[in-house]
Amino acid sequence: MQKKLSKGDAKKKIDNYFKQNTLDQKETKKIKRVAMRHKIRLGNYRKRFCKKCLSDLGNGKVRIVKNHKIVECKCGYKNKIRM
Repeated sequence: MQKKLSKGDAKKKIDNYFKQNTLDQKETKKIKRVAMRHKIRLGNYRKRFCKKCLSDLGNGKVRIVKNHKIVECKCGYKNKIRM
């Protein structure tokens, strides 16, 4: 049986995960669920992973159109981020 995390511990866990250079899909899904469970906003961390497949966007194709940055993931989904 897992012990329950406090909101502060959950926030530390999230911060430590996103300090890594590369992100894993399964771990990103777990971290996202922890954030939802404790009602913690991910903020700028959301820009690091794909909305569809949760993989790392570090090596995606980047396009800049007017006020948006569009990053294409390896799955083909285009993530649109306002600048």
